[in-house]
Amino acid sequence: MKSKILITLDEEIVKQLDILIMQQSYSNRSQAIEEAVSEKLDRLKRGRLARECAKLDPVEERELAEEGFCEDAGR
Repeated sequence: MKSKILITLDEEIVKQLDILIMQQSYSNRSQAIEEAVSEKLDRLKRGRLARECAKLDPVEERELAEEGFCEDAGR
């Protein structure tokens, strides 16, 4: 299901968007904008994941993994 929204863009951005549509063979502005927003959301999600991963302590994570492996091996 899709929802309609109304956005206002700078005229120069619209010109660039129209050029992109011609070059990349998008059907219309909506399709190009939807893909751009989707890609941006994916990048933001990956950035958040990378920041959370950076908070992890590699030594502690390895110890937890080894602890779980030893428990699994004992079963």
